[in-house]
Amino acid sequence: MHDIDPAFTALPLRALADAALSRARELGAEHADFRLERIRSQTLRLHDAALETALDADDVGLSVRVVKNGTWGFAAGIDLTPDGAARVAAQAVEVAAVAAAVNREPIELAPEPMHGERVWVSEYEVDPFTVPTAEKVALLAERSRLLLDDDRVDHADATLLQVKENKFFADLAGTVTTQQRVRLHSVLNSVAIGENGFETMRTLAPPVGRGWEWLTGSHWDWEGELARVPELLAEKLAAPSVEPGSYDVVIDPSNLWLTIHESIGHATELDRALGYEAAYAGTSFATPDKLGTLQYGSKAMNVIGDRTAEHGLATIGFDDEGVQTQAFEIISAGMFTGYQLDRRIARLTGADRSNGCAFADSASSMPLQRMANVSLQPLPGGPSTDELISGVDRGIYIVGDKSWSIDMQRYNFQFTGQRFYRIENGRLAGQLRDVAYQATTTDFWNSMEAVGGPQTYVLGGAFNCGKGQPGQVAPVSHGCPSALFRGVNILNALKEAGQ
Repeated sequence: MHDIDPAFTALPLRALADAALSRARELGAEHADFRLERIRSQTLRLHDAALETALDADDVGLSVRVVKNGTWGFAAGIDLTPDGAARVAAQAVEVAAVAAAVNREPIELAPEPMHGERVWVSEYEVDPFTVPTAEKVALLAERSRLLLDDDRVDHADATLLQVKENKFFADLAGTVTTQQRVRLHSVLNSVAIGENGFETMRTLAPPVGRGWEWLTGSHWDWEGELARVPELLAEKLAAPSVEPGSYDVVIDPSNLWLTIHESIGHATELDRALGYEAAYAGTSFATPDKLGTLQYGSKAMNVIGDRTAEHGLATIGFDDEGVQTQAFEIISAGMFTGYQLDRRIARLTGADRSNGCAFADSASSMPLQRMANVSLQPLPGGPSTDELISGVDRGIYIVGDKSWSIDMQRYNFQFTGQRFYRIENGRLAGQLRDVAYQATTTDFWNSMEAVGGPQTYVLGGAFNCGKGQPGQVAPVSHGCPSALFRGVNILNALKEAGQ
């Protein structure tokens, strides 16, 4: 395991926390927690193998959250001295005092054991911030040229996003955590221009909680995928447009992860289901009266939330409320059985404990209930993707994510993809264009007849899940196998767009 970055541990973490928490206690706070965060990020973008953007950011700050007289108070600052930390604590208590006049719902937090002093570091081999920027740009340029050297590719764009996140947390109960995690996402996108327009195709490699080894090791076959892209893109450009109708559909993990995110991940956030999250992307149809009674999907559907998943983007040792993270059930054999919780929502609804779903995207942000790595489980000993396809007489195989739309209740949705293949008599029969699948959440997941085995399972995800006002972004992964759905409504996306 890597050590915590010495540039972070050199900060007076304990002295600042002690000053802040002591001041909050003196001012009568029933609860207080302190965070100090350093978030380093780097973004590189190339167009046609030439560097266009190189952006480095380093965000350092501290914050204090309190509950006084049953009311939240929060403040943040950048003065990393004990006096500065104590002032921030006093400001948080002052905020609580002002807000108490309009607070109609006393804040109580679900209990959490005191964890003492703990250190946690994510699983990675090479810290990307130790790799020279010139070396990163050279690799992206080389891979761009692999695409551009083929006459069937007119343009190529490459992007590399990297984040190193350090968090120090302490609360009045005695939990003290120091954590570090690294995440990385690289995408290469190709463009082909033909007589009847243009098409794009990007690599399927997901964002990961790994380091530089993700781009240079054997974890993903970058060269093999890039070698196939020109032919796949040319075939897509020449492919016929889909005829709308009802089709059986096999969906690859590179596409299905996003459907899971929107129709399960967000829908089972309990603050959203209770209406506490409504202005940004709506609430949820999966209201508490449906817990334990709603047949969310078919019996092939088993979904867990997991803040401990290996290399997951939402994986951490302890959340931003000092809760030790865990895995928990959301859907079992199609039955809706559990929500994602933070400490406040857990207490409000009578749950014994939070399941570790609080996260703030910087020291200047107050923690929100945020999504765990929400994943559809494979079937032990289950079929391969080819075996799922072999069970379809007339259908479509969908690969890669692209555009999507879902309503404010997380119920009616439409998704497209990177590429689509006709399935005829159990075999792939060439690509199609302009495919979109449309359904309601429960109809779609109840139409799932089979899921693939562990050999088809891939952990997808995104860096930029949005929630809250002011808005925050959070990284999150979603694992799933390939899956077979019967009788899915397929639209022609081009005609739906009125083109």
